[in-house]
Amino acid sequence: MSETLAVPSSPPTPTDRPGRRLLRHLVEMTVAMVVGMLLLGPLWRTAGAALGLAGTLARPEVAALVMATDMSIGMAAWMWHRGHPTRATAEMVAAMYLPFLLLLVPFAAGLVGADALLLGGHLLMVPAMVLVAVRHRHEHPAPTPRHPVVAALARRWPTWLALLMTVDNWVSPTVPPPVTLLVLPAGYLLIGTARRQWRTPGTLPVQLAGLAGWTALAGLAAVADDGPARWLVAAGWLGHAAWDIAHHRAGRVVPRGYAEWCAVLDTVVGITVVLTIL
Repeated sequence: MSETLAVPSSPPTPTDRPGRRLLRHLVEMTVAMVVGMLLLGPLWRTAGAALGLAGTLARPEVAALVMATDMSIGMAAWMWHRGHPTRATAEMVAAMYLPFLLLLVPFAAGLVGADALLLGGHLLMVPAMVLVAVRHRHEHPAPTPRHPVVAALARRWPTWLALLMTVDNWVSPTVPPPVTLLVLPAGYLLIGTARRQWRTPGTLPVQLAGLAGWTALAGLAAVADDGPARWLVAAGWLGHAAWDIAHHRAGRVVPRGYAEWCAVLDTVVGITVVLTIL
């Protein structure tokens, strides 16, 4: 008769402790808030300029509430994506607004200034976020079923991020200085080094050749007359968009999400430069 020996397994490693999960949640919320401000800020400025509300939006009490709105949208979108309960999301949104609403009373009475309103609101927001996170620390986010269209749009988040970041380019198109062309290949070299992509034969020489090519293009644009220099800058950005697409299809050097984001951003910048020239 054969006998099966059971090999005792080692105890599982606590990789998701409550404290670590709580800290990760707070870090995610902070990053989402900052992203919300960075992405939605240009939209407010554009809308304010178009509707003649730039002065109103510049008022401290309005700016504070607009900032809270930007942070809330970014944070709520991320919490929805992560599957957090609706109640937790609503309480975290309240934590964004409540500090500013409390300080608006002494601000309206002239007891605190504009700097104290904005700084104090941000400082009070931190303990408010911690309280909400601690209150819901035992609730594990669960993925929620999404409509196929919503899921498809979510997969294209690098494209939407790039479009949001380039709103100002369509409203006020400008020509970036030639030195910006050096940033394009440098990003690939830095990310490729961090991901240890140079073990594949021929990968590093191709990236170095790209760096040399865009460096030469930037040098020519720096010494050329204004007209040709602008076209060289446009060619550099549009050329790097094609570089991004090639890397996205190959799936090498950089993550596909970065290549997609960079391709859209480079295309928008290149097209708006051409529009500026014309």
